[in-house]
Amino acid sequence: MQTNQFLLTFFGLCFLGVISVNAQNLTIPPKNYVDTVAIENAVERVNNKFPLSDQNNDGQWKLLKKFSDEFDGKAVNEKRWYPNNPKWKGRQPTYFHGSNVAIENGEAVFRINKHGEEELPEGYTHTSGFIKSKNKFLYGYFEAEMQLMDAPWVSGFWMTNVSQDWWTEIDICENDPGVEYNRHDLNSNIHVFRAPEDQGNVTEHFSRTKKYYIPVELQKDYHVWGLEWTKEYIRFYIDGVLFREAENTHWHQPLEVNFNNESNKWFGALPDDNRLNEEFRVKYFRVWESKQQ
Repeated sequence: MQTNQFLLTFFGLCFLGVISVNAQNLTIPPKNYVDTVAIENAVERVNNKFPLSDQNNDGQWKLLKKFSDEFDGKAVNEKRWYPNNPKWKGRQPTYFHGSNVAIENGEAVFRINKHGEEELPEGYTHTSGFIKSKNKFLYGYFEAEMQLMDAPWVSGFWMTNVSQDWWTEIDICENDPGVEYNRHDLNSNIHVFRAPEDQGNVTEHFSRTKKYYIPVELQKDYHVWGLEWTKEYIRFYIDGVLFREAENTHWHQPLEVNFNNESNKWFGALPDDNRLNEEFRVKYFRVWESKQQ
C-alpha cells in the first residue's frame, strides 16, 4: 500500500514537471511576422465609457466599475487584486515579490529588485511584480493602457485559470521591447493546457501563437491593449486597431486577470543589472460586459 502511494506521488510529480516544461516551451515566440499592424488607424478616444475600439458602443457594452481599476488609490486595492501571485513564484531567475508593485500618480507601477536585503529562494537572483484579480470573468471586453518596460523583462497583461478540469490562457500583451530586436514585435498567444471531455478533451498542451510587426517602438509610449472575448471568437486590439481574430474553440472557462513583469529566456528577457531602474506602467484596467450576450 505504501509502495503504491509512493509510486502515485512520484508519477504525479513527474507529470507536473512535464507540465511546467511544456508551459515554458509554449511561450517561445515565432520567428516570422504574419502581418503588419495598421497603427496609423489608431482610434481617437471620445469617452471612457466604452472600449477604445467601439467608441459608438455598437457592441452594447456596460462598464463593470466594481471590477475595473483606475489605480487612483494609495496602494493596490486588495478587494480587487492579490498584491502578488499566490500560486506561482515566477520563472527563474526572477521571483515575484509584492515590494515591486506600487500605486503612484494614478498608475500601477511595476519595478525590479525592491525586496531589499531579503534572501531569495534557490535559483532566483532578481525580483519583479505581479497582481492577480480576485474575480474571474467569462467573456467580455478587457482593456488597459500601458507603457512597457525598456529593460529585458517581459511586460504582461494576460488571463488564465488553473483548475482540475481546465487550464487555458489568453495573452493580451506578452512583449519585451526592452530587448532591441523585440522593439517592433507584437506577440499574441492563446494556450490550452487541458480541457474536459465535453469541451475538446484536451490532454496534450497546444498554443496558437502569432507575431506581428508594429511600426513603432512599443516601449517608447503608452498604448491601449484590448481583448474582446465571446463564445464565438477572441479579438485582439492595440490602440483600437484590430490586429488578430481567432475562433473560440476552447476558451470557455472563467479566467483571472494578471499584470506582471517577468523573465523569459525565449524573449531574451534575462536580468541586466545595469537596467534595474526601468518600469512597467499601467494607467487603468477596465472590463465590460455586453448586453448582446
